[in-house]
Amino acid sequence: MLSVNSFPWGTSPAGPVDRYVITNTTGNSVALISYGAIVQSILIDGQEMTLGFDELSGYLGVNPGYGATIGRYANRIGGAAFTLDGTTYEVDANEGKNQLHGGSDGFNSKVWDAEPFNADGKAGVKFQLVSPDGDMGYPGTLRVTVTYTWSDDNALRIAYEATTDKKTVLNLTNHTYFNLGDEETVLDYILQVDADRFTPVNAEQIPTGELPDVRDTPFDLRSPRRVGDAIDSDHSQIRAAGGFDHNFVISNHDGSLREVALVIDPHSGRKLRCWTTEPGVQVFTTNFPTGKYEMRGGTPTPRHGGICLETQHFPDSPNHEAFPSTVLEAGDTFRSTTVFRFE
Repeated sequence: MLSVNSFPWGTSPAGPVDRYVITNTTGNSVALISYGAIVQSILIDGQEMTLGFDELSGYLGVNPGYGATIGRYANRIGGAAFTLDGTTYEVDANEGKNQLHGGSDGFNSKVWDAEPFNADGKAGVKFQLVSPDGDMGYPGTLRVTVTYTWSDDNALRIAYEATTDKKTVLNLTNHTYFNLGDEETVLDYILQVDADRFTPVNAEQIPTGELPDVRDTPFDLRSPRRVGDAIDSDHSQIRAAGGFDHNFVISNHDGSLREVALVIDPHSGRKLRCWTTEPGVQVFTTNFPTGKYEMRGGTPTPRHGGICLETQHFPDSPNHEAFPSTVLEAGDTFRSTTVFRFE
């Protein structure tokens, strides 16, 4: 049967942290921690599927957001500012003059309230957080719920809900770095993304506002393509990022939950499928220089050692009228769902 077990996992600057392990009937498991509502581990047939740490101390140090819930605003806000109804809000600038992933004290560094559940054939953990008015510069008291559910068919469902008492902007995602096998990099992986456009960025990785067609570019992943071949390109966007670190615009997005991406590890034969209700997905091929960050066992994170599928609204949307709106009105409820299934 499905099971959920929890135990203390140390103390962070924001308070005590618990770890939750959800195991399905085949013995495969997902581990979550209340710090950052982080996906700490996914084990399939005994093989780790994610980059991360085996102790809390790793998540408290400098790391690239392994497994974290990102908010209030995933990705970047250009100039660390936006305007709502004539009022300009200046948010925490933590990447030069811009904001990245909600600021220096974003949702990934908070301790969330957690409630495990196991009933009616479903097991998981519901995390809740209250972000006060003015948190990192954002207006409105925001109440957020992130519910992780792990199933017998090795699918991790992430359901987001949020309400606010004042008009605000919101963009939530999960930042898990996947590696499905024993290979050091994901360069041999086969990647497919159902996206006919992407959002190019400037030198500071802020969207230019353009939405070009992916045709005849390395960003055309509508058919399966080897990751290494796609990012071994002379395209200016690839050169600047050192690989993929771009938002892909989901084709024919209508808000329904549908499959948008497929990752295949040809060495192990494992597959990862991604479904989402979101209009975009940031594909990131872990472009850091080898050794900039560490992971389990103090091992240096290798360049291109993982792949992220950050389902989201577009970066810097509040500053681009042509992008799907990220405004959340007082009294309305934001809802979003993403599913990762391992095969």
